[in-house]
Amino acid sequence: MKNIATLSRESIIFFRIIFINVQKCDRRAPMEFPMIVVDLDGTLLKANKEVSERSIKAILDCASCGIRFIFATARPPRAVKAFLPEELLRLGSFVYYNGAYIDCRHTGINTHTAITPELTAQVLDYCLACNPNLDISLEVRDEWMCLKPYDAETVMKVKGHPMVKPLAFLRQQEASKILFTGSMDKIAFQNKFQADLNILITDDGQLTQISSLLASKEHAVSVICDAMGVLLQHVMVFGDDANDIGLFDRCGWPVAMGNAIDELKYRAREITATNEHDGVAVILERLCL
Repeated sequence: MKNIATLSRESIIFFRIIFINVQKCDRRAPMEFPMIVVDLDGTLLKANKEVSERSIKAILDCASCGIRFIFATARPPRAVKAFLPEELLRLGSFVYYNGAYIDCRHTGINTHTAITPELTAQVLDYCLACNPNLDISLEVRDEWMCLKPYDAETVMKVKGHPMVKPLAFLRQQEASKILFTGSMDKIAFQNKFQADLNILITDDGQLTQISSLLASKEHAVSVICDAMGVLLQHVMVFGDDANDIGLFDRCGWPVAMGNAIDELKYRAREITATNEHDGVAVILERLCL
């Protein structure tokens, strides 16, 4: 029999999943959470970028019990408005761009934590020197900009296309987020900029998302929770990808989607069904019983 020290990371995660499922027979999650944080892509949204009626009902039922919701996403405001129904837009607080922009009508918080123009210019110059054909774009306060036209819907998995702007203009921007896809030595990029910027590689390694070092989902959520008098240890969070790791480390009850990366499953207090099978609703439906 193998010593546990020799088990692979995949085996450890597998046994942790089994352990969590067995534990469900003996204990239940706390039934009161004043705040729940929900990621969108791969979590609340299905592959068709829609929220199921079941999930909408589960969220509304929890809200009627006094639970508040923060929707925390890498997406810009315009995409969230396109994806979420009006009733969820009214009740939620919002963290966009992985924490670079916070908008909470309930507390009046509206803050933008941008990449400085100097760092924006350095990133653009470095990336284009490495690969002049790199698909690179900027998000600046809900405006999407790039150097050249490209099939953004295919490459970035979003609707619409960015505005084409000259390099000199882009270099001067206080970017909410910089994104790139394509051939690039990501390790070398991280080594050069990780001391100055928040760098996340998501979507199975296809998309690199860059934001201010001061911007993160977990920091943005803590700002909203502090304003509402909620301790992070009393917060439930749902997520599936690398940009949710910080939230899983800081919030009291992290729930990994069935389709989540292993790093989240390893940190989770619970593992629910996939986003295609209403994993968020599966957990929420038990909270207001």
